[in-house]
Amino acid sequence: MSFSISVVMCTYNGAHFLTEQLNSIGRQTRMPDELVICDDRSSDGSAEMVNKFSGRVRFPVRLEVNKQTLGSTKNFEKAISISQGEIVVLADQDDVWYPDKLQRLQKAFLDSGNAVAAFSDADVIDDSSRSVGLLLWESFSFPLSEQKRFAAGQALNILIKHPVVTGASMAFRREYFPFLAPIPHNDIHDRWMSFLLAACGRYQLIPEPLMQYRRHNCQQVGMGALTLRDRLARARITGRDLYLSEITRFRQLYARLELHRTEMPGADDALAEITKKISHLEHRLRLREDKLARVPQIFREVCKHSYWRYGAGWESVAKDLFMNKQ
Repeated sequence: MSFSISVVMCTYNGAHFLTEQLNSIGRQTRMPDELVICDDRSSDGSAEMVNKFSGRVRFPVRLEVNKQTLGSTKNFEKAISISQGEIVVLADQDDVWYPDKLQRLQKAFLDSGNAVAAFSDADVIDDSSRSVGLLLWESFSFPLSEQKRFAAGQALNILIKHPVVTGASMAFRREYFPFLAPIPHNDIHDRWMSFLLAACGRYQLIPEPLMQYRRHNCQQVGMGALTLRDRLARARITGRDLYLSEITRFRQLYARLELHRTEMPGADDALAEITKKISHLEHRLRLREDKLARVPQIFREVCKHSYWRYGAGWESVAKDLFMNKQ
């Protein structure tokens, strides 16, 4: 038993790293059935590099150059929509795949016939392709305890708290794409898709790194804060605007889940969690300016365990207790 696999990539002025990534896809032990690339009007020769690559490989390479710039989220939505494989594997233009990545992803779906999606860990490299001695899941504060819960079917409980699924390491069954599209302009494609897929069914987690994830200054979305100092620095600039944007995002997810409620087995659980998440975010928005006056408000949320279910636990408590409102 097997299935067709589409690799979907979006390019935008990524020529500096693109050849290395394309070559790594071309060296797969399980070749893709097609590579679909949507170029968002690059000006650095990225499209020409793709055309040259297509002449060197045995699988079909479909290149679409957008008539107008779409941005990352809408570009990925377009690229997925024109792919044809039963399994869609997302690829970033600046990473490097290990040769067995597609073979391991195929095995993950074969081992679990009902998995809707799969994702793996990755080794982190810098812009010179040197290891930084870190795994991607570490950078997202995705510890073994959460990995076990995620694999046991509690993906929604993890994703309501924080995103841990990176698009560059994700694959999913294309049959679920109609539930995911259209993706809102104000969201990031992998964050939106991973949550809705969790409402559709179970994930397969692959704890081994299947690729090298590149960290560099030009990437649109980087890794998580790596140290406690980094997290505290980020907390200081996390305020009203972020909470409002998160409330908007979860309301959009709520509306989409309502639309496909009968088709998503986990929709009711997801809707209930979103309602509580929004309530927690609204609580944090309403905290009083006077720090002492905040204590009873914060204590109520601590008693409900909301800071741990929907935030960063004691770090979030400390932020709300001691940091100035923004």
